[in-house]
Amino acid sequence: MSTQHTYRVIVRGTFDGLTDEARARLLAEVERHGLAAMQFTEEGSLTYDAVLKHFSFRYVVVSDAEDGEEMASAIAEDRAETALKEYGYGFRELRSTATDMDTMKINYKGRRAADPA
Repeated sequence: MSTQHTYRVIVRGTFDGLTDEARARLLAEVERHGLAAMQFTEEGSLTYDAVLKHFSFRYVVVSDAEDGEEMASAIAEDRAETALKEYGYGFRELRSTATDMDTMKINYKGRRAADPA
């Protein structure tokens, strides 16, 4: 059995060919999808602004470590594409970046120097 790793993946894209109905729906919910909505979840959190040009999804993906960040990115992009199609939002140019949370190094040195406790 392969080791599972947890990845944080950001999928970015551009809205394309939005219908008037889709634009109205996005604008009606724009406040719920701003900076405060940026969190990594398995379902993905969609963020965008009132310009309705670019968007991003943030996902948590658990995948085999052997498959690496490329597979985690592919899984997240597939989830984003599926969600966008279900919402009826036109899009193009999906691209993603993934971070393996199990191999991420945390630098505690700077924090200790600032906290004399």
